[in-house]
Amino acid sequence: MTGALARIARRLAAGALAALALLPAALAADMNKTLRVGFVVDVTGFDPQGMSDAYSGYVMRSIFDSAFAYDYLARPYKLVPNTAEALPVVTDGGKTFTFKVKKGIHFSPDPAFKGQRRELTAHDYVYSYKRLLDPKVRSPNMDLLQDRVVGADALIDQAKKSGKFDYDAKLEGLQALDRYTVQLKLSRPDYNLLDNMTHWAMGAVAREVIEAYGDSGGWAVDHPVGTGPYVIKEWRKGSKVVLEASPTFREVVFPAGSDPADKALAAAMKGKRIPAIGRVEINIIEESNPRFLAFDSNQLDFVYVPADFINRVIADGKLKPEFARRGIQWQRMVEPSFTYTFFNMEDPTIGGYTQEKIALRRAILLGYNVNEEIRVIRQGQAMPATQPIPPGLPGHDPNLKRPDPYNPAQAKGLLDRFGYKDCDGDGFRELPGCKPLVLKLWTEPDALSRQFDELWKRSMDAIGIKTDFVKQKWPDTLKEARAGKVVAWQLGGIAAVREGESFLNHLYSKMIGTSNYGNFRLAEYDRIFEQAQLLPDGPERNKLYRKLADYHYTHAPAMLGVFRYSNVLLHPWVMGWKSHSFEQYPWWFLDIDAARQAAAK
Repeated sequence: MTGALARIARRLAAGALAALALLPAALAADMNKTLRVGFVVDVTGFDPQGMSDAYSGYVMRSIFDSAFAYDYLARPYKLVPNTAEALPVVTDGGKTFTFKVKKGIHFSPDPAFKGQRRELTAHDYVYSYKRLLDPKVRSPNMDLLQDRVVGADALIDQAKKSGKFDYDAKLEGLQALDRYTVQLKLSRPDYNLLDNMTHWAMGAVAREVIEAYGDSGGWAVDHPVGTGPYVIKEWRKGSKVVLEASPTFREVVFPAGSDPADKALAAAMKGKRIPAIGRVEINIIEESNPRFLAFDSNQLDFVYVPADFINRVIADGKLKPEFARRGIQWQRMVEPSFTYTFFNMEDPTIGGYTQEKIALRRAILLGYNVNEEIRVIRQGQAMPATQPIPPGLPGHDPNLKRPDPYNPAQAKGLLDRFGYKDCDGDGFRELPGCKPLVLKLWTEPDALSRQFDELWKRSMDAIGIKTDFVKQKWPDTLKEARAGKVVAWQLGGIAAVREGESFLNHLYSKMIGTSNYGNFRLAEYDRIFEQAQLLPDGPERNKLYRKLADYHYTHAPAMLGVFRYSNVLLHPWVMGWKSHSFEQYPWWFLDIDAARQAAAK
């Protein structure tokens, strides 16, 4: 065991001992029940203000509590209080938000609390929200509060000069008015704030924990302590995450629901305290074949069907008989997500804002065969992305056409026009002036990624552009991307909350080093983006969103990929599942028939 992993093990053991000392008389969850889950990629850590990747977020949602949440069953999605007593009181023309924290909610036990039961208070939310603003933390989620908390700019400037953010300094725009009352005062209305306050990044952490276990950057990635339904029992990087029901979680009952379509689900879960399942085992299974086979052999309790296995499961829009006979459930939905490939605008080969560089990137976009990706690799479970904002989210325009549809002839003509010629007769083009031209693409070492690599190579070979693939694990590439060291990378974004703005900030210059991995800087884009932030959802804001989407055509800083469908299969012993756009792994709402699960092994 490495030194770092040994420290993690010691911390987890210490936390477990502390938990035993404070164990309440009645634990809602059945510790004999285990839900088995498979993740496509590894998690990167469990600091809610520090992490931005979706899979870490899925875990953090069950550890840390945001003040508000979405009703699990309600459609359309409806905001409800979580740790807050009620939805916030909004005053001052939409610029002041005040809410009260419920009394009697406690963090899971930890040595940092020195043997005391630690109640969640307004001060914890104030501290956690301030972490989003701390320049040292460099939160990838800083946009949730950036540039609009009254008085924050001065505090941030001081922190940049001194190297230390003063968490004890009074901040007019972010205060605990008393032990349980939080107030946010903004310099302008924020029409996305209520939804953003359901995000894991606005979950409450305890200052004692961050100061006890934080690294040099202020992140506590391997020691999560929250007030949520689960705690980390084990984390083996690249292999497994094990969660156990928190011994101090408050009493919460499965929601009643009002939709007739949920009648059977609501009846099966009626009156049950959550979480009902004592243990969740998350296995990192990157390859689609072993992941699907683990479900098929009853080793996983549910699975999002890998794209390359759709035809084995679905035929003519129905679940195939061999799965239906086993009582397996199938649910399908359009994800609030899109895939894209960013290009590093600071790279000397592919980056830049001159006409010949834009022409090169546009030729790549025109030359990539997105139709083959959908037909062959995704087996029809996607549609070409027409804009950054996915269907179902505010700002999506169903009438938009794809700006650069597949057209290799047009791509070659564009390259010819701007001087990208084959100077040495090897079949591949060089840059103007006959300097080498190689498109470097970062990719993962798994079977599905290899299919994408082959498609990229075929597509680029057809227009005369040589490709080179850099193979490494997803978390490692994410670190390099944040540091601006990745030239091009195909990845996806999925909505964590009900708003479309976050799908536009990957080109916002203030997000360089976080979600703007391509280092795109354009004053006009920033101006329009900031103008859109001042408007509520509606036609006027949608016009600005349309202008921002057009930059994918005019400057080609990223290639739009696809909007995906998700298909989930669940074994018949899984209860309580309802596909949810913002809760893709809602294990705290689930229950299992343990006897039926055991009989299937």
